[in-house]
Amino acid sequence: MVFLKNRIKITPILEMLSFLLLIFFSIQAQLFGQSDKVEYYKNMFKVECADEKITDNFGNGFDSLYGTRNMRTILFGIAYRGGANNYYNKNIKRDNHNPLPDEGLKNLAMLGFSTAVYLYGTNFKTAPSFVVNPLTNDTLRYYQIGGNNTRELRKIMLMVKEVIEDNTKGPIYFHCWNGWHQSGYISAALLMQFCGLSNEQAYQYWLDNTDGVNKGYDNVKNLVKSFKPFDDIKINEKTKSEICPCIKSKK
Repeated sequence: MVFLKNRIKITPILEMLSFLLLIFFSIQAQLFGQSDKVEYYKNMFKVECADEKITDNFGNGFDSLYGTRNMRTILFGIAYRGGANNYYNKNIKRDNHNPLPDEGLKNLAMLGFSTAVYLYGTNFKTAPSFVVNPLTNDTLRYYQIGGNNTRELRKIMLMVKEVIEDNTKGPIYFHCWNGWHQSGYISAALLMQFCGLSNEQAYQYWLDNTDGVNKGYDNVKNLVKSFKPFDDIKINEKTKSEICPCIKSKK
C-alpha cells in the first residue's frame, strides 16, 4: 500500500475497498481446492497417462503452449515436463541448446503456471527471470536447477510439494532441451517420490519417454537407478490418487 501511496492519493474508501477485495480473493483461492486445480488442468490438456504428449516434437499440438516441445504430464495440475522449442520454432529459430523462448514462458504464464525450471545451464542468463500474466498480474518465475545432487533434488521436491499443498500456486514446467533425458530423470524422481514408483519402474518410464533416443546417457540412467525418496517429504494416499497419472510400460 505504501508503494501506491507514493504515486496516487489513496482515500479511506479506496483503502477499505482494496481490503474487502483482498478478503474476497483470499476466500476464492481457498474454495478452489486441490481437486479443482487437478481437474482444471486435466480438462485443459486432455491426457490421462504419463506418456501422452500435449505438444509434439516440433512444438505443435497445443497452440497456447507454443514454445514448448514434447510436453507431458508428471503430476496432474502440479508438474509437467518437456523441452524448449528453439530449433523447430516457426517464429524465432535458434540453436537447440537454449532455455525456453520468451513466447514459451509467456504462454505458460497465460495458462496459470507459476514456475518454469531449466534443467541445464547453457545460456540461462539470456532468459528473463520472470514473466507477468497481463490478465491476472500473476508472476511466473524462471529458475535454473539441474537436480544432479541431493541438495538440488530436495529443492525440487519441496517446490513441487508446495504446489501440491498451496491451491493458489499454478503448475511447474520442468524442461531440458528436447524433453527426453534430464527432464525424464527429474520426472522419474518425482514419480518415485510422490507416486511410489520403484527404481526399476522409473527407469523403464525414463526409457519409454525418450522417443527412442536413449543410447548412452549413462550418468542420467544411473541417477534414476540410484534415486532414493526423501523420507520427510510425503503426501497422503488421497492426494496421490488425484495427481498421479497412469504409467504405461512399453517393455
